[in-house]
Amino acid sequence: MQCPKCGAELASRAGLCPECGEPIPPAETDDSGVPPQSRVIAYAGFWLRAVAYVLDSLVLGFVVALAIFLPLMERGAIPTDNPWFLYQSASRQVLAMWLLVFMVSWLYFACFESSTWQATPGKKLLGLQVTDLSGRRVTLKRASWRYLGKLVFGSILFFGFLFIPFTPRKQALYDITAECLVLRRM
Repeated sequence: MQCPKCGAELASRAGLCPECGEPIPPAETDDSGVPPQSRVIAYAGFWLRAVAYVLDSLVLGFVVALAIFLPLMERGAIPTDNPWFLYQSASRQVLAMWLLVFMVSWLYFACFESSTWQATPGKKLLGLQVTDLSGRRVTLKRASWRYLGKLVFGSILFFGFLFIPFTPRKQALYDITAECLVLRRM
């Protein structure tokens, strides 16, 4: 099999051309019944990824509220009359709670993106998938590096996200460093 864009020889299960990065539909069929040659693969842009992130934040916020914040509020560890307590206090309990929130977030993103879904629920709802540069499923280790990069590069004035519109494969800086792509399957 050859790449339609550059003519490079491809492996039988290649998702992307290793030479030029052109998306290549997989040879096998899936549950949708759509023939492989008629499936279209595109890179996911900034706004679509932003909507997926908002959806995931809502799901994650609901889970964190039920699993972490409400039990702590019931036990009196978080005062209900001061909503800024979590941002103003530097106690060990608040630090432990924020570390727990970080771990839940990391597990949410890394486990979903390295699963057979290859996407978080928000990405799945919008038809997005996280892959490596060859179009294969990412490992938990790579998904974890991607999440860590998102935290680091996103915390510096959203610097890492600003790369998406300007790179040929619509990669954020954390995607580039983790060698990942976000694809839209149509």
